Amino acid sequence: MTHHSGDVPVGPVGPYEPPYYVAVFATVRTQEQSGYGETNARMEELVRDVPGYLGMDHAQTPGGLGITVGYFRDVEALTRWRTNAEHRAAQQRGRAEWYRSYTLHVAKVERSSGFTRGREPTTG
Repeated sequence: MTHHSGDVPVGPVGPYEPPYYVAVFATVRTQEQSGYGETNARMEELVRDVPGYLGMDHAQTPGGLGITVGYFRDVEALTRWRTNAEHRAAQQRGRAEWYRSYTLHVAKVERSSGFTRGREPTTG
């Protein structure tokens, strides 16, 4: 989970000019979480270096469902992330230890818009 300093307001990733891509990763974790926090922080650091990576939103429900949405400019960016060696190793460890279940949905965004109180709505 990303920790923001006090001067950065928490908010969703803003709209981009379509088309772009989203990867929606929904998870339920196991009781065994040793090493998860460090690995997750490393993945967040690593994905920022992927050309075409646009940002990430994350939410956790009290019931234990975690949802992470990664935004990518094009299929090439998604492929670079999917095939990254460290990411692949983390995926294997996730299946072995950290996740009870997960789903991954990859979609092409055709329309996006946004709203922030006190500003004009934006449309992509």
